[in-house]
Amino acid sequence: MVEGIRIATAEEAKGNEQYLTALQELLFQLADDDFVLAHRGSEWLGLAPHIEEDVAFSSISQDTMGHSVMFYEMLEELGAGRADDLAHLRSPDEFRNAILVERANGEGHYMEDPQYDWAYAIVRFYLYELFKLVRLESLHRSSYQPLAVIAKKMMTELRYHLYHWQVWMEHLANGSEESHKRMEQALEKVWTDVADLYTFGPKGKEMVRFGLIEGEELLAQRWLEKARQALESYGFTWLGKPEPMQSSGRAGQHTGDMARAVATLSEVYRLDPAANW
Repeated sequence: MVEGIRIATAEEAKGNEQYLTALQELLFQLADDDFVLAHRGSEWLGLAPHIEEDVAFSSISQDTMGHSVMFYEMLEELGAGRADDLAHLRSPDEFRNAILVERANGEGHYMEDPQYDWAYAIVRFYLYELFKLVRLESLHRSSYQPLAVIAKKMMTELRYHLYHWQVWMEHLANGSEESHKRMEQALEKVWTDVADLYTFGPKGKEMVRFGLIEGEELLAQRWLEKARQALESYGFTWLGKPEPMQSSGRAGQHTGDMARAVATLSEVYRLDPAANW
């Protein structure tokens, strides 16, 4: 790690090309994770189990989309391009989100016969938000001060999101034999993708060296311990450390679900990128 480095402004960051490259890569991962998962959350609008949950899930997805906007606007300040263009005009292989957040909600399509999996939604959002808390706690100590400030602000909101998913985890884990079984199946499915969350990709060493974030293994250990304690308290068998994935979204390697998600997200914007919305 570069000892004692502190960067206070975007202009200062632009003065160190290696630092700037590592910072931009990290910001793309942060922004894309929230952007794509918020989209998956928005697809539950009108489909949640009851109307109160419909409102709550929509609000959480909107907050999460707002977090992605903050990260994209930081990238704009760093000269990566217009925030809206970064969100809507990149090809799927230019996105750096983890594969977990891009998976479809289930069979079917939002507009036609959606056979979505509520248990999968709960487990995916809960484990992602738990990791996001660990990551924000580390970013709060980032060498890039604007990122440290934003991380602190987001943590307050995130804790409300996390509490919401904790209530659902407990409710379904202890509900009935069937709900517990479905949650176990969802957990096994999510577990095959979670290792990608704490992978930093090709620029990971530079991110750590410049003090932008702590190392992958350290964040993984923190998250795994929190996840183990929580899942065992809900009565689930601990599945152990997830196996590394052969493909990683951090390296631009995505599933077919990602291409379809990007096409949907950018459909209107691409009609006229110069328009004022």
